[in-house]
Amino acid sequence: MPKVSLDMPAEILHDLKQHVGDERKFVSVADAIRTACRKLLDQLDEIDLRHGR
Repeated sequence: MPKVSLDMPAEILHDLKQHVGDERKFVSVADAIRTACRKLLDQLDEIDLRHGR
């Protein structure tokens, strides 16, 4: 799997980490970011379909 590096504001990372860990939604920050990207891409696909693209 390719690796990606990015800069992120500390407050966003802090918010993400509140959802990561045992008995939380995500097992890692990377998992949270991958899931968010997939959801965003699905939403963009739906918008494109509505606009005939």
